Amino acid sequence: MQLTKNINQNIFREYDLRGIAETDLTEDVAYTLGKSYGTYIANQGHTKVIIGHDNRTTSPMLNNALIKGIIETGVDVVSLDLVTTPMYYFAKIYYDVPVGIMITASHNTKEYNGFKISFSKIGNACGKLIEDFKDFTYKQEFLTKEEGQITKKDIKEAYLENIKKSINLGDRKIKVTVDCGNGTGSIVIKEILDMFNIDYELLYCDSNPEFPNHTPDPAVSEYMIDLGKKVKETNSDFGIGIDGDADRVGVVDENGNFLTADLLMLIIYRHLNENLKNRKGLFDVKCSRTLIDGLNQIDIQPVMNRTGNSYQNIKMQEGNFDFGGEYSGHFYFRDKYQGFDDGIYAGLRIIELLSKTDKKFSELLEGTNKYYSTEETKVKVTEENKFNIVNGIKEYVKKQNYDYEDIDGVRVEFDDSWGLIRASNTGPNLTIRFEAKTEDRLKEIEEEFTNEINNQIKMHS
Repeated sequence: MQLTKNINQNIFREYDLRGIAETDLTEDVAYTLGKSYGTYIANQGHTKVIIGHDNRTTSPMLNNALIKGIIETGVDVVSLDLVTTPMYYFAKIYYDVPVGIMITASHNTKEYNGFKISFSKIGNACGKLIEDFKDFTYKQEFLTKEEGQITKKDIKEAYLENIKKSINLGDRKIKVTVDCGNGTGSIVIKEILDMFNIDYELLYCDSNPEFPNHTPDPAVSEYMIDLGKKVKETNSDFGIGIDGDADRVGVVDENGNFLTADLLMLIIYRHLNENLKNRKGLFDVKCSRTLIDGLNQIDIQPVMNRTGNSYQNIKMQEGNFDFGGEYSGHFYFRDKYQGFDDGIYAGLRIIELLSKTDKKFSELLEGTNKYYSTEETKVKVTEENKFNIVNGIKEYVKKQNYDYEDIDGVRVEFDDSWGLIRASNTGPNLTIRFEAKTEDRLKEIEEEFTNEINNQIKMHS
């Protein structure tokens, strides 16, 4: 292993480091990042970091190279080895080590890998913090000291006990089907479910970094089709999908129908309503007006935030919210859990909710306002032009004198509809979503902004 200056700057993203394993993220790159991270943390007064990795084929290689770089700066490492991202988050709390790195590419396809990186107890770094770390890394002014110590830790039993004491099931016994997409959640899902009085079926819950059945992303409806079929086949009350590093959740109802996370959030807010200490509801810019209307109906103040796990986590803590979530399926419970996003735990909270009602899952959204919406759609552009295109859309919106919100891209608001155009933080894409009270209006607003996006792409190509 050796230091390298040949690091693709595009791996430094808005809220993590991510790229193609063995191309963007080689052993030498991981070693160099370890040297940089160890130095950066040591300069802030930290002497110990915590490191974990997911089940991807390249994760052990990146783990070993990263740790070698870190200990050469004199910093000690608590090594968790193979864990889910929520297990890593819990370990930081349990061992009182506020800084660390989780090696994962989350829901991305098998050729990717990455690093969720933290410099303080506030959580994963994002935005300017990552930009500053990138600049520091390229300077290569790294410490070389007597090697730090590596301490191996197994967090599993403490993590399981932490979950067990937080769940209180009702009288109704729930049958659930769980799809881990062959991701890292597979390593603990059976032990977790066995702790509770739950009937369950497992689908794609053997750990396999090839992800042979589908990409482990439960926010995408096509990846939840098999789960929906299995739910109906087994007469389950509903189904849970877990993403690749197990920090996100998705759901299908008893009929196998996919529910977007914003609707699931409304179900949870309704359930928590009477016991909320802070009557504010946190969600991101991608979320439906069904959620906003539903929060207003139960006198919970809607608080819209920018998309991104790191940003949402920070906002959760700063605003002292009891619960919050994102359209991608990150859910944060702070009412009787530590507030980090944990897809399996979120699934258990939904089981808990259902166990205390006699309603079918599909009946939990009764009385909500109906809108027609598109799924989140990706438009392929380039890393270099995606922000210019979004800025061009913003200028168009201003010229049309439309109301808009620009905390994350451009969310255009009309009386009967809205549209969102933003630059993806995880790839060379725009992400767009539209919603309206009628199908005709949905088609109209989608056509208007798709045409304008195409105009901007031509202008900035």
